[in-house]
Amino acid sequence: MLRLIFTLLFVVLFLILGIPVLLIGSIIAKFRKHTADLFLLRAVQWAFRVILFICGTKLTVIGEEHIPKDEAVLYIGNHKSYFDIVITYARCPGLTGYVSKDRLEKIPLLSNWMRALHCLFLDRGDVKEALKTILAGIDNIKNGISMCIFPEGTRNTTDAPLLPFKEGSFKMAEKTGCAIIPMALSGTADIFENHLPFIKAAHVVLEYGEPIYPNELDKETKKKLGNYCQNIVAGMLEKNVVLLEAKSK
Repeated sequence: MLRLIFTLLFVVLFLILGIPVLLIGSIIAKFRKHTADLFLLRAVQWAFRVILFICGTKLTVIGEEHIPKDEAVLYIGNHKSYFDIVITYARCPGLTGYVSKDRLEKIPLLSNWMRALHCLFLDRGDVKEALKTILAGIDNIKNGISMCIFPEGTRNTTDAPLLPFKEGSFKMAEKTGCAIIPMALSGTADIFENHLPFIKAAHVVLEYGEPIYPNELDKETKKKLGNYCQNIVAGMLEKNVVLLEAKSK
């Protein structure tokens, strides 16, 4: 219970004490937008690393060299835990916005930080609004800002390793030609979701797959890009189950 209390206290304090940081970022942005964006990115990444430390999370990262450092990409991955965002965002080498559920847009301070970090809010119940969100993501990528989306469409609370990937999640890569970076997260639900309301120390594996460029795929694969990427993530998850079991011994 102490880990949960300390984590919540830190999050609340960061959101409150981070107000001046957001203000400083907005001032810097008037003169150097990219510098301001990086300033805010590093601040949040620091906060996320502190959260993982408080939670006692041990992280094994595989394949990080697959992430291009000089171009915007579309990150996609499985989604079993709220901590998936904390873990993956803490590792992003450059500016990255996440596609999130629109209900988070209503949370004060959190939504301010998310907007400042180029995150987008997706209303899946409104086709027109969802299209606007995807178009905004395409603009971000064209402007050098990577995007991250979880193609399952929601957090997977089932016993299945993966829910079906939604093909619409890949439109940002299809329309820009950017690289898709598949991510496989193993063990994240062991931090919190598997034993609510407690947070426990856990070992997590994050693996990045090789970049997938949609324009380099054959026509048939392009038609089922979601299924193609899902199979790649599933393969990494299956492999890393063995790694996690070995780490737990």
